[in-house]
Amino acid sequence: MQLIPMPLGPINPEVEHLAVGAVLFGSLYVFVRRMIFRVNRVLEERATILEGVTGGPAAELRREAERIRAEREATLAEARHEAARTRQQAREQGAVLIAAARADGLRERDEILTAGQATIVTERASTEAELRSQVPELASVLASRIVGEPLPTATASGR
Repeated sequence: MQLIPMPLGPINPEVEHLAVGAVLFGSLYVFVRRMIFRVNRVLEERATILEGVTGGPAAELRREAERIRAEREATLAEARHEAARTRQQAREQGAVLIAAARADGLRERDEILTAGQATIVTERASTEAELRSQVPELASVLASRIVGEPLPTATASGR
């Protein structure tokens, strides 16, 4: 069956072909329209991203984040510098304390050595005096052992 009842040739389509063509065109239109919406959405997202990279609220946030990061790095650098200064002061104070302790130790050592030498001199003198008083008696005992007979003990005044 033809749409127009005149013999127009290929220009006069049949109704069935026209119906199939209309259904195919409608389904293709719906499919392309959905694809165009998706493409438009992707293009809008891309534009938003590009706007964020080049300017807009995201760029302002990025600049703010960079400023805060720079402030934080400056604060950290200052804290590191302060820590280094504190360590240096602690080293200097430690060196002063070590030098003072060393000086105290040397002073105490010298005092102990002086006291020990004085004690040695005193004990040596007393021991020497004690031995000098016993020399004649010890000499008599030694001589009697050598001779083999008892000898009279000599006194220090009898020399």
